[in-house]
Amino acid sequence: MTHDTAPRALSPELDRLLASVPDPGATSGDVVYHDGDTALEGFLARPAAASDPSASDADPRPGVLVLHDWFGVVDHVKVRAEMLARLGYVALAGDVYGQGVRPGPADAAGEAGRWYGDVPAFRERLTASLERLRAEPGVDPSRIAVMGYCFGGSGALELARSGADVAGVASFHGSLSTGAPALPGAVSAPVLVMTGAADPVVPDDAVVAFEDELRNAGAPDWQVVSYSGAMHAFAVPGVDSPEHGAQYQEVADRRSWVQMRAFFDEVLA
Repeated sequence: MTHDTAPRALSPELDRLLASVPDPGATSGDVVYHDGDTALEGFLARPAAASDPSASDADPRPGVLVLHDWFGVVDHVKVRAEMLARLGYVALAGDVYGQGVRPGPADAAGEAGRWYGDVPAFRERLTASLERLRAEPGVDPSRIAVMGYCFGGSGALELARSGADVAGVASFHGSLSTGAPALPGAVSAPVLVMTGAADPVVPDDAVVAFEDELRNAGAPDWQVVSYSGAMHAFAVPGVDSPEHGAQYQEVADRRSWVQMRAFFDEVLA
């Protein structure tokens, strides 16, 4: 079930980010779905031409699952879903934590760590959001990609490792390590990793280990793009904690978005 949301009071940084993509009349709203008995609350954005999926002349649209950072389904990931809808995709900002679970700075690391520490449960929860998007009227189930930021970038890679049937996976400054490395033959989807060259969460040896993991798994199509001077969370406007290795960088944000668009143009064609 979805409903249009009232206009949100966004930060100036997110206002500028959203305005960077022209608005042809996309619609958006909250959506509640379930993983077993657990209610999840995501945010669904649809292109203007796909606002009525029941119309007889409606062509199925490619879908993109957008996975949140460790703060949950907050404004940043909602804005990204709206930007994607303006580009013609049906986008679901999927919920990993559960309805009403939106931790603040003091609790976010602990909440995210609970999922990092239980990879099977993490993948199962991610799959619930993927299947919710796949079932959305007007979505072409054969043309679905997954992307995510920080914790969500890690989640996108867990779906790739699990062998999820998706057209492509893109990770923005996500952790590249896992408790369950990909098995030989498991990764079939094209993978795009965008990481900061100055990210202490993902040092050079973690990048090499990840590349070796994909080589050993026989992943057929992957690429890693590194942005000089970029720290963790380089694509999340408003982040400014260089003392903790996390800081927004406009150049890396802009270039990674362009890289993602080119990737989706290819894999979702």
